[in-house]
Amino acid sequence: MELNTFWYEVVGIDGDYVHLKRIDVEGEETKLVARALVPPEVAEGMKLKYEMMQYEIVE
Repeated sequence: MELNTFWYEVVGIDGDYVHLKRIDVEGEETKLVARALVPPEVAEGMKLKYEMMQYEIVE
């Protein structure tokens, strides 16, 4: 079974939502995600990995 892994950058935080931009492909639109689904310490400019239905902060 192959895992789908996606890489994002947090480009904005708007109340209970975060705006994510895929950084592993060109030309993707931003994605609006509920803040409850990302780690609580997330901040603008951070990079996230999405795998197995979970977001994880990467350095």
